[in-house]
Amino acid sequence: MVEAFDDSSNNKLPELKLDTKQTQGFLSFFKTLPNDSRAIRFFDRRDYYTAHGENATFIAKTYYHTTTVLRQLGSGSDPLSSVSVSRTMFETIARDLLLERTDHTLELYEGSGSNWRLVKSGTPGNIGSFEDVLFANSEMQDSPVVVALSLNYRENGCTVGLSFVDLTKRVLGMAEFLDDSHFTNVESALVSLGCKECLLPIESSKSTENRMLCDAMTKCGVMLTERKKSEFKTRDLVQDLGRLVKGSIEPVRDLVSGFEFAPGALGALLSYAELLSDESNYGNYTLRRYSLDSYMRLDSAAMRALNVLESKTDANKNFIQAFVEDTVLRQDLRQHLKRISDIERLVHNLQKRRAGLAHIVKLYQSSIRLPYIKIALERYDGPFSSMMKSRYWEPLELWTDDDHLNKFIGLVEASVDLDQLENREYMISSSYDPTLTKLKEQQESLEDQIHKLHRQTADDLDLPVDKALKLDKGTQFGHVFRITKKEEPKIRKKLTTQFIVLETRKDGVKFTNTKLRKLGDQYQQVLEEYKSCQKELVNRVVQTAATFSEVFESLAELIAELDVLLSFADLASSCPTPYTRPEITSSDEGEIILEGSRHPCVEAQDWVNFIPNDCKLIRGKSWFQIITGPNMGGKSTFIRQVGVNILMAQVGCFVPCNKASISVRDCIFARVGAGDCQLRGVSTFMQEMLETASILKGATDKSLIIIDELGRGTSTYDGFGLAWAICEHIVEVIKAPTLFATHFHELTALGLDNASDDQQKKIVGVANYHVSAHIDASTRKLTMLYKVETGACDQSFGIHVAEFANFPESVVGSKRKRVFDPNEVSQGVTKARQILEAFVDLPLETMDKMQALQELRKLKDNLEKDAENCQWLQQFL
Repeated sequence: MVEAFDDSSNNKLPELKLDTKQTQGFLSFFKTLPNDSRAIRFFDRRDYYTAHGENATFIAKTYYHTTTVLRQLGSGSDPLSSVSVSRTMFETIARDLLLERTDHTLELYEGSGSNWRLVKSGTPGNIGSFEDVLFANSEMQDSPVVVALSLNYRENGCTVGLSFVDLTKRVLGMAEFLDDSHFTNVESALVSLGCKECLLPIESSKSTENRMLCDAMTKCGVMLTERKKSEFKTRDLVQDLGRLVKGSIEPVRDLVSGFEFAPGALGALLSYAELLSDESNYGNYTLRRYSLDSYMRLDSAAMRALNVLESKTDANKNFIQAFVEDTVLRQDLRQHLKRISDIERLVHNLQKRRAGLAHIVKLYQSSIRLPYIKIALERYDGPFSSMMKSRYWEPLELWTDDDHLNKFIGLVEASVDLDQLENREYMISSSYDPTLTKLKEQQESLEDQIHKLHRQTADDLDLPVDKALKLDKGTQFGHVFRITKKEEPKIRKKLTTQFIVLETRKDGVKFTNTKLRKLGDQYQQVLEEYKSCQKELVNRVVQTAATFSEVFESLAELIAELDVLLSFADLASSCPTPYTRPEITSSDEGEIILEGSRHPCVEAQDWVNFIPNDCKLIRGKSWFQIITGPNMGGKSTFIRQVGVNILMAQVGCFVPCNKASISVRDCIFARVGAGDCQLRGVSTFMQEMLETASILKGATDKSLIIIDELGRGTSTYDGFGLAWAICEHIVEVIKAPTLFATHFHELTALGLDNASDDQQKKIVGVANYHVSAHIDASTRKLTMLYKVETGACDQSFGIHVAEFANFPESVVGSKRKRVFDPNEVSQGVTKARQILEAFVDLPLETMDKMQALQELRKLKDNLEKDAENCQWLQQFL
């Protein structure tokens, strides 16, 4: 749901003022525009903007939530729907289209009549031309990344050539990997890179094989942009990169030659982003190899399930403990870090030639805080002092010496008038340049002469200076005298004979004489020369400051890492219930043991008394856990908190546990919740299957799998059958640690097999757990205890939850769970499992639909015959 956007700064919509000639000219131009369903086009009318046609309707409904703001342009039978937008509202809409949504592009036109031209165009991945609008009043939150893919299908799968460009950080990357039909690796890469837009050859995006790829992009909120196949070329790529990338061309040539398909994708990116057309890019880009194995992989489902980001770096694990234990160090660093601006953003403006003195001053104010950070780090003498010194203090010592940052500080202190910052004026110091000094002296001399004339005139007119005779400047007349209308009759005779009256208004009478006019003209001329000299010197200072870009980029990375680690430490130290430092083991060894684990988001809510739980995923014993229990009993929260704890540990954060030991995971897969996606033609059940297929295709024994309520999007029979088959596949083939929350109590038989002595039936590593609840024997009141305990849940609580919701007795009375003999349950489960195993063994891929249905009917008939003598099976059916 789109929020209502406040346009309170301009409650009255701008009025669309066009005469007949202008209207006809614009309508004729508008008809020539190419049809592009994704493009939102705005037309700059100087004081406001307009949008037209389907764009106008979209803006009215999406941002104003009413079509009453629409106006019709033209008087014929086919008028053009139009909407006017204030400048403030335009900025709001632009931010939403380019920073939040990924389904539209933005275009801005300037002109008049029938003569209009496109001056700015932007996409969610390429926002460069709109940065002045998007970040005029706010810092940039993240860097948009554009990805290009080159696909090559082979017998053993699809080889993906991937390239990306981060236009803010000026980083180019290439990767190549084999992927499955669900493109699980591509999805993980898109999530990891924070991709907003993906380029594909036109032919690829339309092929049936790539339908799954398009689905993956939709799930990740990535815009798909089609480009001609001819743009995916490698000709002249090395030479082009040689102009963009820092350093010599040999490493570039070696890196490119190591890939087969990624270079073509990179060629398309250079063309699309027009990097070579901007000379400020030359020698400022970095090219690197991107490896999926370097990071924990998270797909879009896991990002949502684990609350990784708000709805709307692999840090070194030891630093957090240092900051947690040393409160003084943490508070000192935090005090100085919060005074440092977004260095990365400021440097980006420098490199793009968009910086002014305000940006230079912010960099200066950030720079003078760094020595204090260095001193705070130097004082630390704890157990990690040598590591702290090598990781942070020594680089800071290098980058802040007289050859680097101190030279920049000296430049600013010599060139900028820092005394004027209190007035929020950013000016070059007059002492910085001899010409500026001379002009400043002339300006001050003329000001003295004008004030002397002011006093002399007051004496001649017998009026008090400033109280009665005022001196105004900066008006349309330059320097003028002004008296109130009340005083005017006293000097009217002299006013008409000795002075020139310029204007009579409510605030008084403005007048001048030849002396004041001459001095004012001279002052204005000197002022213009001063401003011109200022502007030239500002450009020179900005150009000099731009040479320090590499220094600031290195510092920005260092400061950002410190800031993240301090935030982790602040979190671990400020929580009412302490966090703990986890022990980390390699993915090939160790278990996942969380004692007293909690969910960091849930426990942070007001009035929540969170009940901690243990989770022990032990290889060969409880590596696969089936968790049963009532709705609202805490199953979902428990399995999510395990995933969140492992993710937090692997990014270097302390975890909300009493004690934690974690075997590193290469990926977290999550199938949690069954939100309908029918707006894009995906049912609840299909969404379940797509997400589960991604797990089965992409998970390894080094992953972590979290599944909640799989199979409830279809019939009980089908759902249970699929859930059973998926469980067995994960246990026997994938062998990943898994938390499987379910209402299918029959699945707990897998854990019972594990506990039996029958070695032929035994499935290794499956254990049953349940979330506990208490039912009062007399009142039948259900109380959730939120504790995870060993063993399967001994009953279903659906009827009790219905009673808790005040269902009528006539509805729930006849539906209470029947109590069956244990032997009958065991026999029924065995029969059901035999049927389901027979179903799983069917060669469905080689059978047509009718054959499959016939076999299914046979299996069902057999089960119904068995159920004649088994009441448990009858209920199951």
